[in-house]
Amino acid sequence: MGRVVWMRVEPSRAEVFALFAEHVSSGKIAFFERAGMDFALGRREGPFLWDVEGERRLIDCHCNGGVFNLGHRHPECVAALRAALDELDIGNHHLVSPQRAALAERLSQLTPGDLTYTVFGVSGGEAVDLAIKVARAFTGRPGIVSARGGYHGHTGLALAAGDEKFSAPFGPTAPGFAQVEFGDVDAMEAALGPHVAAVLLETIPATLGIAVPPEGYLKSVRGMCDAAGVLLIIDEVQTGLGRTGRLWGVDHYGVTPDLMVLGKGLSGGVFPLTATVFRRELESVFHEDPFLHISTFGGAELGCPVAARVLELSSAPGFLDHVCSMGARFTAGFRELCDTHPRVFAGSRGVGLMLGLELTDPAFGPLLSKTAFDAGLLAIYAYHDPSVVQFLPPLTIEPALVDEVLDRLDRAFGGLEAIVGGRRAGG
Repeated sequence: MGRVVWMRVEPSRAEVFALFAEHVSSGKIAFFERAGMDFALGRREGPFLWDVEGERRLIDCHCNGGVFNLGHRHPECVAALRAALDELDIGNHHLVSPQRAALAERLSQLTPGDLTYTVFGVSGGEAVDLAIKVARAFTGRPGIVSARGGYHGHTGLALAAGDEKFSAPFGPTAPGFAQVEFGDVDAMEAALGPHVAAVLLETIPATLGIAVPPEGYLKSVRGMCDAAGVLLIIDEVQTGLGRTGRLWGVDHYGVTPDLMVLGKGLSGGVFPLTATVFRRELESVFHEDPFLHISTFGGAELGCPVAARVLELSSAPGFLDHVCSMGARFTAGFRELCDTHPRVFAGSRGVGLMLGLELTDPAFGPLLSKTAFDAGLLAIYAYHDPSVVQFLPPLTIEPALVDEVLDRLDRAFGGLEAIVGGRRAGG
């Protein structure tokens, strides 16, 4: 078998699958083979993905949870990275960095309230871990309250704040964590007490099925936190950077957090970079020892110009208006599809281009992911609510492609109906 090495080669799909199974994950290969999704990623550009053999093209309607908000290989992000390579490298986390300072200043200008300081990381989980560490150090309290069915990453503290599904196989997590139902004000109030350092919430939990917060919920949580001396951490890893039609998801709800976690789209899809942004007084936890928290690759100087360009593109009023317009176009199209396929499609929910397709049976989520794949779309069901398929297309999508996606979804729903009808006919 030919080996895939760091050079331009054209391996077959079968070769890639075999090599991946042997050295990366045999479980993933077994899953995709059972599902009949024999796709190995090759060329990618804008809203499109091709397999390694160039025979199959998918329209990306998941964007890896928002990593590719601007599409794949956005020309301005690629150009920023190429220019940075002419004079920069990763940098040194021990030293003062002009690139990190400039990016942190821009974040302080664009984030709500007095979110003045930024610590950079590489992954969303790392950024959530840091937010929890800051909250505990500042308050002197251990407790963290999060939402049941939420997802904040696979690292230590973030894992403990998320759903047990991801942590149980690996043994006990750190103590001090509690979960309540998202949207339940009474449950949140009951969970707060003198031992709680922070509440950690996603603005719109994607893994929970694009769960839009009930009217007034986040404001109520903000008020309860203030009354109890508890900090509010908002995870904007997926909702941030224009995904909802505003720069930050919390902008829809009139809420200013004490700490905000950013990631995914901040990378421009070309260089990993995340950020934990927090109020000025919280920075005091690092005064005695400014090296108390370090991240060797966090805020790598090569990635800072990319992230700065992402911020400029994503905060432009015309860009955000476009997101709202395309979201409305999809929503109108979903209503028509709901009328056409009422047996399987119950409707949609979401804000901007953070959307969820609501199905009439939890068993239909995985099936629609497959029939969408067969129709040329990448869309993935919500892990903690498989009756919903996450729908997160690039924010740069144009009207003609929206219409093509809706046509392909029509075919995907038809395929789902055929599967369901066949199963019922067969007993």
